[in-house]
Amino acid sequence: MEYLLELATSPAAWAALATLIAMEVVLGIDNLIFISILTNKLPVEHQTKARRLGIGMALILRLALLSTVAFIVTLTQPVFEIAGHGFSWKDVILIAGGLFLLWKATTEIHHSVDPVAQADDKASAKVTMGLAAAIGQILLLDLVFSVDSIITAVGMTQHLPIMVIAVIVAVLVMLFASEPLARFINANPTVVMLALGFLIMIGMTLIAEGFGAHVPKGYIYTAMAFSAAIECLNLWARRARGKRAVE
Repeated sequence: MEYLLELATSPAAWAALATLIAMEVVLGIDNLIFISILTNKLPVEHQTKARRLGIGMALILRLALLSTVAFIVTLTQPVFEIAGHGFSWKDVILIAGGLFLLWKATTEIHHSVDPVAQADDKASAKVTMGLAAAIGQILLLDLVFSVDSIITAVGMTQHLPIMVIAVIVAVLVMLFASEPLARFINANPTVVMLALGFLIMIGMTLIAEGFGAHVPKGYIYTAMAFSAAIECLNLWARRARGKRAVE
């Protein structure tokens, strides 16, 4: 109790909490884009359920990983070498997650741009993509992003209550933002393509970090924000042209 009271009255602890919440929310954007694109392929009656289940399980997974934080930290220790470069289990997880993102985003782009197979793909997508398959893929990416965010959190603070609060707040933000984001992505096909491009960039970043090449997150999210701003201007321009055509 004294420990929690000391944290509650510590300005440094509050600053660490605010910083960690902001970081977790930003890292959650990657996960949320993937969840929105994936669940939009499900039948309408299953989409909300899949998003809530996926994000809820992400919360459970992250809290479970936080309870084993001492073990998670050991994942950064090299376990084998290839060509003189040491790889840890964290590196392996990041590389595997990056490859999965590249495969998934590339497949979705192919479905969107192939004029011949597009109709068949759309007709069969809801048959081949079941609720369990969607939840499984969401959890797979949840694991990758959770390990990455928790290791980053451990580097920012050693206080477990601060990490738990930051994770809960970030996942709640994801939960409330998931529906509007999914509707927006589904209503704007060009935004879907932009989001898939983001996933490819994120996948390449995960692979690069897995091979030891650190890519500053600020550069990635600045590029994403700039691209999103340009796309918003394009949407605004298209709507303005549509209104003038109607008039």
